[in-house]
Amino acid sequence: MTTQPRRRRFFGPFPRLYLGAAITLAVVALAIVSRFWTPHSPTRLRVPLRLKPPLEAGLAGTDAFGRDIFSQLMMGAWNSLSIAVLAVVLGVVVGVALGTLAAAWRGRWVEEVVMRFCDVVFSFPALISAIMIAALVGSGAATAIVAIGLFNVPVFARVANGMAQPVWEQAYCLAARAAGKGRLRITLDHVLPNIAGGITVQATIQTGLAILVEAGLSFLGLSLAPPAPSWGRMLSDAQTYLGQAPWMAIAPGLAVAIAVLGFNLLGDGLRDKLDPGSEARA
Repeated sequence: MTTQPRRRRFFGPFPRLYLGAAITLAVVALAIVSRFWTPHSPTRLRVPLRLKPPLEAGLAGTDAFGRDIFSQLMMGAWNSLSIAVLAVVLGVVVGVALGTLAAAWRGRWVEEVVMRFCDVVFSFPALISAIMIAALVGSGAATAIVAIGLFNVPVFARVANGMAQPVWEQAYCLAARAAGKGRLRITLDHVLPNIAGGITVQATIQTGLAILVEAGLSFLGLSLAPPAPSWGRMLSDAQTYLGQAPWMAIAPGLAVAIAVLGFNLLGDGLRDKLDPGSEARA
């Protein structure tokens, strides 16, 4: 019986991982560079240069106030990424703590309370949560972080709980309990290290989703306050000029799509990389 030769892949055995990492690193690099340099000031008004097409006045053209769109994209990358990452970190910290807590006391009232809490939070999408929080404390970056973070809490709680329960049934956890270790010590020493890979994958995917949600909140005016550049607000400002200056919407739309695609590919690639059977299937 002859075996078929493996096909060579340009990106190796995990193409989505390397392609997603390249896109994500490019977006992150653009965001970091914007903290030190942009072609023009993102907030500088240049009325004589308003609504100039790409390459005529800047790489991506100008908006209705003559502001350089590419400079706004660069600074918007930093603002969107910072809000998305902080929101996901909030979701990871609170969600993983609740999920592992429920797994440690599986079958008791603690697990029931945590899971019902997750159900309640799931019933309020991030957009609705942001509107409610904005009505109470006002719109802003903190509102977006809290709203997106709350949306991520039940996601990570369920993922952590689902991965932690099989770990508690392993022989080393049973031996640790027999040796007198407490549930908290076992969680820190054995459970968390074994679920860290899966949490990382989920966090990467959720970061892409958080960028998309943040753009939606900015579009509605519930995220960063003007004049701070934001991809979502750029889309909101562009809707009045779609026929006259379509590049105002194309540039931030592509930025959001590329960033979300990069994080999703990176998350899928990490999942393939961490799956023991993925390389054999490749």
